[in-house]
Amino acid sequence: GPGFINLRVADDSWRDELALIHAEAGDYGRSAMGAARRVNVEYVSANPTGPMHVGHCRGAVVGDALAALLEYSGHKVTREYYVNDAGAQVDVLARSVHMRYREALGEDIGAIPEGLYPGDYLKPVAEKLAAEYGDRYVGAPESAWLGLFRAEAVSAMMDMIRADLAKLGIHHDLFSSEAELQAEGKPAAAEKWLREHDLVYDGVLEAPKGETPEDWEPVELPLFRSTKFGDDQDRPIKKSDGSWTYFGADLAYHYQKAQDADELIDIWGADHAGTVKRIKAAVAALTGGTKKFDVKLVQMVRLLKNGEPFKMSKRAGNFVTLADIVDEVGKDAVRFTMLTRKADAQMDFDFAKVVEASRDNPVFYVQYAHARIASLKRKLADAGIAAAAPDIARLDAYELGLVKLLAQFPRTVEAAATAREPHRIAFYLGDVAAAFHAWWNMGNDRPDARIILANDAELTATRLYLADGIGQVIRNGLHLMGVEALEEMA
Repeated sequence: GPGFINLRVADDSWRDELALIHAEAGDYGRSAMGAARRVNVEYVSANPTGPMHVGHCRGAVVGDALAALLEYSGHKVTREYYVNDAGAQVDVLARSVHMRYREALGEDIGAIPEGLYPGDYLKPVAEKLAAEYGDRYVGAPESAWLGLFRAEAVSAMMDMIRADLAKLGIHHDLFSSEAELQAEGKPAAAEKWLREHDLVYDGVLEAPKGETPEDWEPVELPLFRSTKFGDDQDRPIKKSDGSWTYFGADLAYHYQKAQDADELIDIWGADHAGTVKRIKAAVAALTGGTKKFDVKLVQMVRLLKNGEPFKMSKRAGNFVTLADIVDEVGKDAVRFTMLTRKADAQMDFDFAKVVEASRDNPVFYVQYAHARIASLKRKLADAGIAAAAPDIARLDAYELGLVKLLAQFPRTVEAAATAREPHRIAFYLGDVAAAFHAWWNMGNDRPDARIILANDAELTATRLYLADGIGQVIRNGLHLMGVEALEEMA
C-alpha cells in the first residue's frame, strides 16, 4: 500500500551469502567492530582456599565465552584472574595447613576446629611441608611459619584451581596477586591520588541504623566519597588497624587494571550485588570517567537430577566441586548448559537432562545437527553418487529460508558482543539446529525432499552445499562457546 516500501532481498543475494559462508569459513561472523579496543575481562577470581566449586562454574563459563565473543568481534582481550591472597582467609588457610602438617608428622589432631578449612585437599600440601622441614615448625610461634605456610598453600591451591579450569577449557592470560599489589604500594598510590582529588577524606562513619553492633566504634577512618556517585554512605578504604578493607584493596586493583585497558568487565556472583554501585563509583572517579566499566552479575545454579534436588557425593567434604560436575557430564554439556540462560537469571542444572538425547536438551540438539551434517559425506560415499557441482539457483523457498537464518549469524555475534551477552549465541544455535532438523525430517515424508537423491547428483550437491554452510555456522557458534562440534555421536 501507499507509504510502504516493499524491501524484498533478491534471492540471488541470499545465494551470494551462502557462497560467502563457504569462502570465509571459520571467520564468518568475525568482525572489526571492537576496533582493537583493549578490554580486560576478569572472571572466576575464586579465593585460593580450596578447589573450585559449582558456584564458580557459571561465572567461569560466562566470562570465558564473553572474552571469546569480544575477541571475535575485534577487541584486544585480556583474560584476568585476581588472586585474593592478602586477606584474613589465607591466614586461616595457613593455620589449617599447619594442623595438617602436625598430623602428617604423626600427631593426633582430633576434629578440625570450627573456622578452619576441614577439606582433605590440604593434606598433600602439609605432607610436602613435613617432608621438607621435618618438625621444625611444630612448636614454633605462628610468626615463624605463617608466611611460609601461606605461600605454599596458596601456590598449591592455585595449581589445583588452574587444573580445574583447564578441565573446562579455561585458561587465563594473567593472574594478579593482591599481596603483590600491596607489596608494590598500589593501594597507597590509589589513596594518594584520591586524596589529591578530594575523593578520600578522614571521617567517622555514622553508627549503623537500629541496634549498634558491639564491634562498631566511632573511629576516624579514610573514607571514599561514594555518596557523590549515588552510594548510600561513604565507604572506608582502611580498617582501624591500618589494613586495607576489601573495598580499599579492590579499588587499588581496578586502578591498576585501568592503566592497561580501555574497558573493564568484571564477572561477579550475584551475592556481591551490594558492592557494584560503590566500585563503579570508584572506577569512574579514578579514571575521570574515561574508562567504561561493567559488572556482570551471575546467578547461582541449583543442582537437580530428574527435577529433584541432587546431592552429589562430595570429594571436597562439604561442597560439590567443579571437577565433580565436569567428570560427571563432560565439559561440553557444562559449558553449553551454563550459556542457555541470561547470566543474571536463575538456573537449574539437571544432571539427567544435560546428557539426555532429546530435542529438549539444547547441547544434544545442536551437536546432533552438526553430527548429522558430517554424516552426509559418509552417506554420499556409501550411496556411490558421483560428486557434482552445486547449482545454488535450485534451492527452494524453504532452503533459502535456511540461508536467511544463517545470514543472521554475523548480526547475532555483533549484538551479543555489544550487549555483553554470550547466551544469545546459544539461543541462535538452538534456532539453527531446529530449522536444520526440520529440513532433514522432511525427507522422511517426501523422498524428493531428501538431501541425498540417488537420481539427481546436482541437486544432491546443492543441498550438501547448504548443509555444509549450516555446519560451518554451527561450528563457528560452538567455537565461541568453547564447545566442540562433534562429527559423530554414539
